[in-house]
Amino acid sequence: MRHKTNILRAIRIALATLFFVVATLLFLGVGWQFNMWFAWVAKVQFLPALMALDFAILAILVVLTLIFGRLYCSVICPLGVMQDIFGWFGRKQKKNRYCYSSEKRWLRYSVLAVFIVCLVLGFAPVTTLLAPYSAYGRIVNSIFRPLYDLLQNALALIDTQFEWYLIPEAELWLRSVTSLVVALLTLVILGVLAWRNGRSYCNTVCPVGTILSFFARFSLFRIQVDESKCNKCSLCEKNCRAAAIDSKSGKVDLSRCIACGDCIDKCNHKAISYKPVFGTTKKSEEQPTSQSKRAVLTGALLAVGTSAMSQAKIKVDGGLAEIEDKKAPHRDTPLTPAGSVSARNMQKHCTACQLCVSVCPNNVLRPSTDPSRFMQPEMSFERGFCRPECTRCSQVCPTAAIRAIDKEDKSAIRIGRAVWIEENCIPVAKGDRCGICARSCDAKAIMMVDYTTSDGRKVKVPTIDAERCIGCGECEYICPARPLSAIYVEGYTTHHKD
Repeated sequence: MRHKTNILRAIRIALATLFFVVATLLFLGVGWQFNMWFAWVAKVQFLPALMALDFAILAILVVLTLIFGRLYCSVICPLGVMQDIFGWFGRKQKKNRYCYSSEKRWLRYSVLAVFIVCLVLGFAPVTTLLAPYSAYGRIVNSIFRPLYDLLQNALALIDTQFEWYLIPEAELWLRSVTSLVVALLTLVILGVLAWRNGRSYCNTVCPVGTILSFFARFSLFRIQVDESKCNKCSLCEKNCRAAAIDSKSGKVDLSRCIACGDCIDKCNHKAISYKPVFGTTKKSEEQPTSQSKRAVLTGALLAVGTSAMSQAKIKVDGGLAEIEDKKAPHRDTPLTPAGSVSARNMQKHCTACQLCVSVCPNNVLRPSTDPSRFMQPEMSFERGFCRPECTRCSQVCPTAAIRAIDKEDKSAIRIGRAVWIEENCIPVAKGDRCGICARSCDAKAIMMVDYTTSDGRKVKVPTIDAERCIGCGECEYICPARPLSAIYVEGYTTHHKD
């Protein structure tokens, strides 16, 4: 029996490792082809599926919970797996470190109620902080992504020494100080909690864990204690990372149990098993566990996955001169990607997981610092512009905050309009000829016209056709004026489609 349960536990650990590694690589932006193959890992997360109203995925996750318990929390959720990693280090320092604690219902349900209210009202600061998948995305994107880029640049340097030129150099830049601070605090708090108390966050704060706990209470397969074999040694309780086993009474709190199997592994008397709550018959210790049980477990978890199934930058200085960094202009209306419909739609549906920020090849997207759109993506063009042929953010968004569009749709969607700033324009300020904004505009929305300055000089300046401008930001990015461009893009409250 011990050998058979070890196989089940090994399957769970293997699947958890798979989901965790794939989710991490998605946020690291290892390659667009990888994102296209494994974007379903983001879409099978509970909260993104809920925000996208993907009832098929939600039904699969609920049925999975009703059958096997909270395997979602121990296998599919990367934040849950990260806590298990911290907990593993804690157990290496001190064994048998956990103990049973009663369910904190008042705290769990209060947090869930606040989360639901904020979700309905579109109050981003609370929902983005509590969403588990989004929290993990921010940790990877803000903390580990720069380290990954440093490693890539080190390998690229070695690559060039051998003249292979196979590894591109990554651009290192801080996307958001606010997001970095929040990610660091989240990592430290969750790390300390998991190192000391295992799954405290999952079973007291996480809204997804609380929702799934309603269904887990009625799961078909569950951890059960055979009191005739139990000698009350409490090893199961001391190794339960969910604090869900009361060894004195032999009871297991199914609402918090994540079906990790650690208790089975630690029990020396084979008093604990993971089996259906009804329809079982007594078996001798030598009788093998049903092979179909493992097959159903593996098949159900894999079904969740299968069901959902760097472009070159323009250099304005030619590499011959050091140019002052650009500053982001003030925009009265924030810019959101084509497919998001409006800033309001983005605010209501986005969980700020920042997967779109990770895959943006032109460094246009970055987390917002606006309290009403806290850490949700917004566009700015200091480091690149939104290429009309690129639709990557809409293809990876798991919540449909950015709806899937194709290249033809994107070219017809106007997310904003270019605005000319006279005092920043080089022909007006310095008397030099320019016109690079008009020459680079693919939408042909900018023309150079005659203009008389306040001191009587005749110059050529840009004029914008708002009906042609799609708000891609190429003119703002390419403009040589520093530190503020002479032309910038102001967002539309609601996007227009021609």
